[in-house]
Amino acid sequence: MQVQSESKPYDDINITPMLDLAYVLLVIFIIMTTATVQGMKVNLPKASAAPSLAQQTTKAITVANDGKLFLDTIPVTLPELEQRLVQQRSLTPEFPIVVRGDAQTQYQNVVDVLDMLGRLNFTQVGMATKPVAR
Repeated sequence: MQVQSESKPYDDINITPMLDLAYVLLVIFIIMTTATVQGMKVNLPKASAAPSLAQQTTKAITVANDGKLFLDTIPVTLPELEQRLVQQRSLTPEFPIVVRGDAQTQYQNVVDVLDMLGRLNFTQVGMATKPVAR
């Protein structure tokens, strides 16, 4: 009968110390992130539930499926839209505009609105889209 020698190399990887280190680091990370999120305790002031009297600065132009135009929720024609935007610009020099077009609308209707905004030198113009469902 042969006795195994003590000098044989240990060929298994012991992952226990690595897991212990990972758990300690995880606990430290959790403690540090919750400590930084909470911050100082202060007595916050209460806001009123009344709606704000400040006017909304962003204007939404909607091009419906049938080609009708809306400024926010008010139906307008293209010349009326141009006139109202010029009036708004006299009150507020720079304000963002969001163009919303129905997916089934004719492309020319949206291009007409964008062309008019370009002629009036509006620089803050965005197009609203719906995110793709996954």
